[in-house]
Formats: sequence, structure tokens, C-alpha cells
Amino acid sequence: MSVASSLIPIAERLIAWQKVHGRHDLPWQNTHDAYAIWVSEIMLQQTQVTAVIGYYQKFMQRFPDIASLAASSQEDVMQHWSGLGYYSRARNLHKSAQIIVQQHDGDFPQDFDAIQALPGIGRSTAAAISSFAFGFSQPILDGNVKRVFARHFLVEGWPGLPRVEKGMWQIAQEMQPEQEMGAYAQGLMDLGATLCTRSRPRCLDCPLQDSCGAYLQQRVKELPASKPRKVIPEKQVQMLILRHGDRVLLEKRPGSGIWGGLWSLPELALEEDGVTWAQQHLHMRGLALLEPLPLLSHAFTHFILHIQPQPVLALELPMQLQEPGWAWMELSQAINAALPVPVRKILQQLQKRDSGSPATEQRQLVFS
Repeated sequence: MSVASSLIPIAERLIAWQKVHGRHDLPWQNTHDAYAIWVSEIMLQQTQVTAVIGYYQKFMQRFPDIASLAASSQEDVMQHWSGLGYYSRARNLHKSAQIIVQQHDGDFPQDFDAIQALPGIGRSTAAAISSFAFGFSQPILDGNVKRVFARHFLVEGWPGLPRVEKGMWQIAQEMQPEQEMGAYAQGLMDLGATLCTRSRPRCLDCPLQDSCGAYLQQRVKELPASKPRKVIPEKQVQMLILRHGDRVLLEKRPGSGIWGGLWSLPELALEEDGVTWAQQHLHMRGLALLEPLPLLSHAFTHFILHIQPQPVLALELPMQLQEPGWAWMELSQAINAALPVPVRKILQQLQKRDSGSPATEQRQLVFS
């Protein structure tokens, strides 16, 4: 890692810039409520501000405080998070609220180590909460801040590498002011989000332009270094859409892992026969195989999932399905349940197809 020879202090200029040009009207700003700040910081992990605002407002309306969040079911929490992605954040938020009620008498802890000990809260998130809610001096280092530091201080290497990140934490610690920590932290975030952006940065408007190493050396496009490329694996699955009248069968996924705790469609290998699977695993009889829906692809962080939705009409319901983990829901109800984004898209496609042509015209094969 190569850092500019002199770590020029940037706090005073950033604070002055933030007070005039920074963001001041986001729903979670202008408050010292640790709960509201905490929820916003968790939602903003790996998610753009524009995508978070609507979810944040609805979430806070439903769960206005720690007590209401802790007392709610995971199902309710997941339903209000559905579509925002990275669902472990919602599970950790719910679990943390329960820990705060049990171990901190329902009050969000002010001790930095206690904050960082809560599930889903790392060092930078804990620092942001500590700065914004309690006015404590703690350095932050989220994605926007890493980009600002990489350019301003000529930090070489992909910021996700441990050795590079360690060096950035050292810079963050050295640049941290003892006063107006909230304005400084917000200024760093705002600068990265509005001016020092990944593409098309607005260097001419930047308050740090005259000391930015990347700008002075014309290396803005090079820094920060990109993540080393690797082949993204692709997976293919079949999702079974079992229907009875206007109802669809949903399965609750395990509490951990991809889409943990959400309702989804039964997942099969692409080569499996959906009717045979339903007969063997769900003891169903009288099934009609319908035309498959179009293939749907969904990109995760580490792989791409290709989904083949396969509708199957159930002429009768077995009693064995009346148990936890499975539920027959009206299609309109299912669409609004706590679902992964691609599953909701599949059900919306199904609803749209239903409105276009009767299910009886889509039937291909009937099994008794």
C-alpha cells in the first residue's frame, strides 16, 4: 500500500463542506435516537440510499421502537424487509432488539464494545451509531469512506483485502477529529456518495481537491483498485408452483442461509419431474402439469441463480400439508408475504398469465 507522504488533516474542510453542501433531509437524520440511526445504518449496509428510504419509513412505522421490534415475530420483520435483500440483516436486527431488551433493559447501549457485540454490527456501523447518536469520537470506514481515502491518500490495492483495510483504519484513526464527530462522519459519507463517486466523480466541486493525491496525479479513474476478477458461478434450479384453485403452496425456508426465514416455492433440481416429486414428498394425487413460466435469473453477490418456474395444478389437497413450514395461500396474499424478490416476480408473472388465459387452457398432462 502506498499512501501520500503526508496525511493532511481533512476534518475541518469536510465539516465545513458538510454543513453547507451535505445531505440534511434524509429520514434518519436530525435525530439522536440510537434506534432510528441503528435501523438506518443496517439498511444502508450494501444498499443505496434511494432504495432504503421507502423501506426505512415503512419499517419505522411498523416498529417504532426497540420494544415493538423485539416483541414482533420474525415473520412480521421479514415481511417488512422483503425485497431489500441481504436478509441476514433483518434477522440480526430482530435478534439484537431482543438482546437489548433482555440485557440492556430495552435501552440501546452506549458502550462501544457493547454496540459492536450485537449481531450484525461491525466496527464501522458501531462507530457510525456511536458518533451520530451519542457524539462519541469513533472512526468510520464504510464503502464510501474507503473510496475517498483510497483516492485522497493514494491507497494502493483493493480495499477489501485485509492488509489494505488495516491501513485504511490507521488513516481513519489519524484523521478522526475530537469535536463535531457526527458532522465529520456524515461529511465523509456524503462526499463519497455525492461527489467522490465510483464513476463520473465531481472533482471540481470537491472540498479536498487541492490535497487529493489521485486528482493531482490524474489517477482518479484508477483508484480505488477494483476487486480481482473471478468467474462467477451459475446455478440452475426448478421452482415448483403447486396450485389449488387460487391458492399456491409456499414453504418456509430454514432460518439461516440464502433467503433464511422467508417463504418460498419448493426448490427442485432442474432435471427432476415436478409431479413425481409432489407425489413422493407431499403425497399428492390428481396433478396437472402446466406450461412453464419464462426462465428467471437472479444475481447474488457470489453467484447467479437461474430459476425455471414450473406450475402444477393440484386437484385435491392432502391432509399432511397442514403442518408448520408449509402454507396454502391465496395468490394475492402470497405475493405480499415475506418473499425473496425473484419468488415474488414469479408469482406476479403467474397472476398476469392467469388474467390473460384460463388455467384449463394451459394444462398439458394430467396425472391421477
